[in-house]
Amino acid sequence: MSARFPTLLASHRQIPAIGLGTYQVDDAAVQALVCQALTLGYRHIDTAEGYHNEAGVGRALSAYFKQGLTPREDIFITSKLWSGNANWGQVPKTYDASLAAFETSLDKLQLDYLDLYLIHAPFKTQDNIAQWRALSHLKKTGRVRFIGVSNFNQSHIESLIKAGLPKPDVNQIELHPWCQKPELVAYLMANKILPMAYSSLVALANWRTEPQLESAKNVQMMQLSQDPNSVIQGLAAKHQVSQAQLLLRWALELGYAVIPKSLQPNHLAENLELFHFKLDDETMTELGKLEMGEGVSWPNGDPSK
Repeated sequence: MSARFPTLLASHRQIPAIGLGTYQVDDAAVQALVCQALTLGYRHIDTAEGYHNEAGVGRALSAYFKQGLTPREDIFITSKLWSGNANWGQVPKTYDASLAAFETSLDKLQLDYLDLYLIHAPFKTQDNIAQWRALSHLKKTGRVRFIGVSNFNQSHIESLIKAGLPKPDVNQIELHPWCQKPELVAYLMANKILPMAYSSLVALANWRTEPQLESAKNVQMMQLSQDPNSVIQGLAAKHQVSQAQLLLRWALELGYAVIPKSLQPNHLAENLELFHFKLDDETMTELGKLEMGEGVSWPNGDPSK
C-alpha cells in the first residue's frame, strides 16, 4: 500500500493517508481550522454527528469549494452516525432513524454525498445491525461512497457479517505504539478492512492537556510523555523529526490512514510533512515494544474491548 494513499482494500480505491481530525473542536472554531487545513493541503476531513461541529465543517467546505481551487471529488469527507447508548440514557437509532440522521449530517455539511460514513461505536448488537443495514442502503443508493465502523472489535464486525450484511470498508480505532491491537489489526487486514488510526499522538506531553478533555491516560503514561529520555523522544531525534511526525509515520508504515488534529498552525503543517523520511526496521521494532494494552481516548475505557 502507498504511504500517501492507503487502499480501501475491498474496493481497491485509495484515500488520502493524512486527514484532519476535528474531535473536541467546537462549531464556532472548526470553520477556521478546516479552511486553514484545506489551504495547507489536507484532502480528508473527519467529523461526526457526536462532535456537534458538522455545521461549522460545512461552512468551511462551502467557502472552500466556492473558490474553485479543488473539485469536490478530490476532497474526502468522513462523518459518523452516533449509535445511541441505552446505558447512557440515550435512544439507540433504528434503521429509519439512522437514515434520517444521515440526511441531517449531509444537510449540515452542505454536501450531496459523503465519501465515508461510519457507525461511531458498538453498543447493542441488534441496534448495530439495524444501523448497518441503513448504511449499506446508503452505499447501494450512492449517497455514500464507502461505509465503515469505529471502535468495533472482531466480534462486533462478525455480528454484522453473520446477519448477511457486507463487511465494512474501514474500522476507525485508537492506534499508536502504546495501543497497537495486533490481533484486531491482523483480522482487519485479512478481511480487507482498512484500519484508520485515531489518537495517534497519545504519547505526546501536550495531548489533551486541558482539564476538560478527559481520557484514561494514567500517571505512568503522563510521566512517560514528559520523559526527555523516552524511546519516542530518542527515535524522533534519530530521524530528525518531531515526536508527532514519528508517531504518524509509524502508522503510515503499517498501512493505516491517520487523522491527527492540531489547533496550532505550525503543528497542523508539520503533520502533513511525513513523506521525506522513512522508519527503518530497528525503529519499527523499538516502537513495537512500547505496547501497553487498551486505548485511553475514552475516559470510561476502550470501547473496542
